[in-house]
Amino acid sequence: MGRADARRAARSGGIRGLFTWRKMLGTFFGLCLLVMGAFAALYVYVDVPAANAQAEKQSNVYKYSDGTLLARTGSGVNREIVDLAVVPKKVQHAFVAAENKSFYRDQGVDLKGTARGLLNTLSGKGKQGGSTITQQYVKNYYLTQDQTVSRKLKELVISLKVDQGMKKDDILAGYLNTVYYGRGASGIQAAAQAYYGVDAKDLDVAQGAYLAALLQAPSQYDWAVASPTGKKLVKERWGYTLDNMVDEGWLGKAERDKLTFPAPQSPKAAPGMEGQTGYLVEAANQEMARQGVTEEMREAGGWTITLNIDRKKQKQLEKSVDRELESQLDRKNNKTDATVQAGATSVDPKTGKVVAMYGGVGATEHWISNATRQDYQPASTFKPLVLASALENGSKTQDGNLIGLDTVYDGTSKRPVVGSDTPFAPQNEDDISYDRPTVQTAMDKSINSVFAQMVVDVTPKAVKKTALELGVPDKNFPERPAITLGTMNASTWDMAGVYATLDNHGKKVTPTIVKSAEHRDRTMEPVDGTGGQVISRASADTVTKALTEVVDIGSGHEANTSAYDAAGKTGTSENNKSAWFAAYTPELSTVVALYGESTKDGGGQVTLTGTANSGRANGGGFPARIWADYTLGALGGGSDAAFDLEGVEHGEAPPVTRSPSATPSESTSPSETPSKTPEPPSESPSTTPGDGESSPSETPSETPSETPSGSPSTPEWPGGDDRPPGERPENGLLGQ
Repeated sequence: MGRADARRAARSGGIRGLFTWRKMLGTFFGLCLLVMGAFAALYVYVDVPAANAQAEKQSNVYKYSDGTLLARTGSGVNREIVDLAVVPKKVQHAFVAAENKSFYRDQGVDLKGTARGLLNTLSGKGKQGGSTITQQYVKNYYLTQDQTVSRKLKELVISLKVDQGMKKDDILAGYLNTVYYGRGASGIQAAAQAYYGVDAKDLDVAQGAYLAALLQAPSQYDWAVASPTGKKLVKERWGYTLDNMVDEGWLGKAERDKLTFPAPQSPKAAPGMEGQTGYLVEAANQEMARQGVTEEMREAGGWTITLNIDRKKQKQLEKSVDRELESQLDRKNNKTDATVQAGATSVDPKTGKVVAMYGGVGATEHWISNATRQDYQPASTFKPLVLASALENGSKTQDGNLIGLDTVYDGTSKRPVVGSDTPFAPQNEDDISYDRPTVQTAMDKSINSVFAQMVVDVTPKAVKKTALELGVPDKNFPERPAITLGTMNASTWDMAGVYATLDNHGKKVTPTIVKSAEHRDRTMEPVDGTGGQVISRASADTVTKALTEVVDIGSGHEANTSAYDAAGKTGTSENNKSAWFAAYTPELSTVVALYGESTKDGGGQVTLTGTANSGRANGGGFPARIWADYTLGALGGGSDAAFDLEGVEHGEAPPVTRSPSATPSESTSPSETPSKTPEPPSESPSTTPGDGESSPSETPSETPSETPSGSPSTPEWPGGDDRPPGERPENGLLGQ
């Protein structure tokens, strides 16, 4: 054997010698003994501590932008301790079935779940899974919510000791009384009241199973605010809980099969959240959640949250709604007045700060905020975005003319659009046709037929892209011609940001309500309310130029005053279910909306027609008057600030003679002459205004549209709002 072979043999033998089975087993058992010894030492070292005194946890303080107090929450936990005997046995079993089927049999810990939790913590994957009821009780009652290895090891040891020293029923009682259920409710008694308006003793098994299912993700599974996915998941977990009860012999199969999902009641604000306070606090909480501060973190207390809300502007907005709307309503004796809901959001277009917000009559009376709700259509307040997209994309008419303010269109009511695969022929307000109106005139009078053709000229896809970039949410937003009439869903918060972006010369503005959120243990990164250029300055300023005339002589003239420069647009959805006025000055972008909401259980959209016995409650009426009163007060009686407009685009059009009022005509001369006469839509447009509730992109008869604005004494232009209430049509597909 050569010298090299000898060395290799020696090396091989040496390695085998190091890793013999005997040595490996010895090492393994040595490690086991070491771990056992360490755990034994830990078991002796860690005592069961005193309770963490949740009743003494810190409050959260909310302040106006000037530092004055808005609200204080969490000074006492919303919790009422109840004996386990009070809780129905099947409800007790529902929690065990949902969280820890082996609770009555185990030793208080789940070693696999704890090991998984430790690995998740070490790898930065967040919360552990698989904890027993005993472990969760220990975490809630004795420890903190910190996701650290040391806390998890303490939880393991204390859980073993608690399980040895306490009865299972006492542990379950402690768990039910300390766990957090969402809606500010800690403990089963508070949860029963928050979700079903009953005491814990009166919960039935279906309700108990929902509360048990809720614990996995209180924010995601709260039925009132859950997404479709969240609702699907919580119903599945509700069923899983009941099935486990059957498996454990706690519920009969026949009884389980008869149970139906018990949807909880709508949430109500906690005491002290009356008036607008609750709406402002909830908007701040939602923004904090979007920034990574979970409900659990917030409910632990200790936050000082300063809002962007200007105290004086906030009070002015509340006064304006009371003066221009509430003082004229008879909510007790008039069924229509009882359904009226008002919402508003006011934004600084230079910073994105939400300086004032109106959520409704009061957060303890109507918890859903009318300022941030997204279940109504913005209607013709969307039309300026169609123009913005046309300008931004350099779009042309069917005749090849570049679209601008002076471009001439066909204003024939119910005119079928040309160039679309989807038939669409919307009716103008009062079914009036216009003789060769320009884009500016069409914006003044909100002529549906013009903007229907314009969205086809630009393409619905391009219009949607522009709208999303400006800040319209992608909710119920198909790429069809009917979007020109604002058939998607949006809130006053959303639209205030969109119009603020136009006001800010096309630079993105994102509404933000939290100025700062400070906590000694963590920080929150505030939202940056301003962004980059989303449309060109020329496009934005051209839209602003168009909207100034809407306020001066068009459908928004109720907001016209010499005290400030203003640009805006009215909007009223089909059957007058919502009415909007979205407008801005160089210093404020404010959107005001009215919604018709049924007073019956479950709500539902209803018409606003007949509000305050004034016929249609259109965008140019109550919303415009609220806007004007608020803006005048918010600007301290007025402002000399003027719009600084550059690059206003007038477009291309054949020479026309424009009369000041663009006289309507029964027989119009279209500006777009296609190569062949367009065929009528497959489904004829309705000749009866207001008929239909389905998708407007499919059949013209189902198209939302707008109403006229204001109620001055002298008519200015046909089809407008310049008629006494008794002479106005009560329903219809309108264009305001």
